[in-house]
Amino acid sequence: MGDYIYLVVAQTGTRPARFFKFLTKKPYNHVSLSGDIQLSEMYSFCRTYRPFPLPATFNKEIVGQGTLGQFHNIPCEIYRISVTHEQKEAYNKIISHFSQHRKIYSYNLLGLLAVYFNIEWKRERSFVCSQFVAYTMDKIGIPLDKAFSLYKPDDFRSFPGADLIYTGELNTFYYAKQSKLYT
Repeated sequence: MGDYIYLVVAQTGTRPARFFKFLTKKPYNHVSLSGDIQLSEMYSFCRTYRPFPLPATFNKEIVGQGTLGQFHNIPCEIYRISVTHEQKEAYNKIISHFSQHRKIYSYNLLGLLAVYFNIEWKRERSFVCSQFVAYTMDKIGIPLDKAFSLYKPDDFRSFPGADLIYTGELNTFYYAKQSKLYT
């Protein structure tokens, strides 16, 4: 059995998410990474506290908690990317680094405009969700077809080497996987 990384492209019901959906006309406006199919560890750049869009930074997202616990219907697509053992180790190191140093990182609020207008603008310690995912892919050796700072969540729906394994509702997928662990 090989090693995998999972991309979770989703649409929550937050006001900013609804605004971005209106603006971009795309079905999904958030992307997270997970190292396991159970999605017990999902990571992204997102709001830190459920009621407020800011502050935002690198966060562990847990289905059923925080912002993801606020909505019972979270449309999503989940993609699986096959990686080498070395790439999976590199992924784990990157996640560990961001987890240990999350206070030095911030949400790239200005970068949202740059991404929207397709302007390449790399900020060393500031990311939006899609920039973080693309940055991680690049750092573990998965080739990108453009600069990581230009990635939008919708771009991961056609990411090279990503296989669609699920389309539907995030809570349904998550709780089905959790129940299989305990049966």
